[in-house]
Order: sequence, then structure tokens, then C-alpha cells
Amino acid sequence: MLIDVHVHASRVVGPTRPNGTRYPTPTELLAMMDAAGIDRAVLLSSVSPECASSRVTPEDVLEVCAAHPNRLIPFANVDPRMVDNSPQSDFTGLLQHYRDAGCRGIGEYTPNLPFDDPLNMNVFKHVEEAGFPLTFHVAPRVGGFYGCADELGLPRLERVLKTCPNLVMLGHSQPFWSEIGDDVTEDDRNGYPKGPVKPGRVVHLMRDYPNLCADLSAESGHNAISRDPEFGCRFMEEFQDRLYFGTDIANVGQELPIVGYFRNLEQEGRISRSAYEKITWRNAVALLDLEPAGADSDESPM
Repeated sequence: MLIDVHVHASRVVGPTRPNGTRYPTPTELLAMMDAAGIDRAVLLSSVSPECASSRVTPEDVLEVCAAHPNRLIPFANVDPRMVDNSPQSDFTGLLQHYRDAGCRGIGEYTPNLPFDDPLNMNVFKHVEEAGFPLTFHVAPRVGGFYGCADELGLPRLERVLKTCPNLVMLGHSQPFWSEIGDDVTEDDRNGYPKGPVKPGRVVHLMRDYPNLCADLSAESGHNAISRDPEFGCRFMEEFQDRLYFGTDIANVGQELPIVGYFRNLEQEGRISRSAYEKITWRNAVALLDLEPAGADSDESPM
């Protein structure tokens, strides 16, 4: 069983993005999942303008997931400037609507505002009250990026974790994962630092705040656990209850090196069977309250 907690797709063929590619269609996404041996995946929404060559609304996600209920799991999304563009905006009804429609979480949350901006804090409190987990993207600053902006050391994320202790937050992106080590600098925090790892802010925040989780998607997550393989395995053992396998499929034909990395971990016995199963599927089943696996033969690789 392999459950991916971070993928993207567009309901129809969308425009080519500045990176020269585009989101896969549902058919293309399922083909990529089949080729990688991924059984099920969380399909994320994209609603903030900072991350929008092509928007993917929660309604789009629900429609796609309804057509493939045994393969795809819907996440809703909101932008803090929606409703009244106010720190007092009431998101209760909107979040309840998406829960009733079948969404299992919120994300990918990408507004390019300071992480602890009052607009963001308002959304976080509403999501906490609704009982949804939230997948977030960290940006190195406001302007020129998508994602919640934070400084080196992630002080604004820590304020959110303190203020919303019952909000399960799944960390993601280069400025998040680069802080797995204590040697990150302003120059490389939005990249992929290499070399041996001594525990950095992500490790300390996860030790101090049980509501901080993380997905291992994209090159940022893969790099974090593979740049120092021995440390990466110790990290996965320590936080096996709060880590989630992911790929961040977002481009047609995208390579997925983390899939092979995890296969080797299993085959070589470099992490315990318990940690492997939790990270690759058991944690997702528990967090998202999923039914036991079972799929139609015409759409599942199982």
C-alpha cells in the first residue's frame, strides 16, 4: 500500500505554466500513479492568486475525486482574503460545506502573506475548529513567491503552532525542509542544502509541538531525508507517527525519485517495518479517516 498525500491535477487541460509544463489531467495523473505503484492520493486544491497560472477549485477536486473515489481523496482550500478580506471573516459555513461534500483536509495553503498575519491566523483558527488537517507551503519572503512567508528559523510558524495547538499542520516546501539541518542560510533556504545534518529548527519544532507534521513530497522532502541517509532514517524513526509519504506530482511526465528511495528503504531494511508502513500509508489512513483499501479493477493497480 502506498498513499500519496500531495498531488495536483487539473480537471481539463490547463495552460502551460512558466516552468514549461502543466498540471496533469486526471487521466494523466492516474497513469503516473499506476506507473509509480501509488494506490491512492490526496488531490489538493489551488485557489490563491500567487499560485495560479491555472486555479484548481475545491469543486474541481470534488468532481474529479467523485469519478475516481477509490484512488483520489479530496482536499478543499480557502484563501484568507475570501469572504470579507478581513481578520474577522467567518469561514465556518464554507468549511462545513466542504466537509459535508467529502473533503478530508485543507491545502495546499499558499497565500503569500506573513505566516502569522491576522488574515492567516483567522483561517487557521477556523480550520482548527473545523477539525481539518492543513497542508502548507512556506515562502522565504513576501513578494515573488507563493506560500506563507517566514524568516530563517521559522519563528512565525512557531507562533501559529502555539496559538492553534489542535490544528494538525503538514509542513512542505524548500524553506521548510531546508531547516531540517542547523546549517541552513539565507542563500540556500529556498533550495536543497547538501551534506551531513545536525538537527535544525524543523526537528526542534516537531519535538516541541505535537501538532506539527510533515509530508515528504517534492525534491525538498526527498532531499531532507536523503542528503544524510543515516540521519534521515533516524529522523523517520523518531517522527514515524507524524510523517507522510508524498510526491507533489504537479507536472506531466514528472520524475518521482522519492518512490524509488522508499522502495530501497524497505528492501534494504534501513528503517523499521513499523516506521515504513506508518509513513507510506497507515498515518494517512488514520489522519484522513479513510476506509480500508479496496478499488475497482479498472482503475487500481492493486
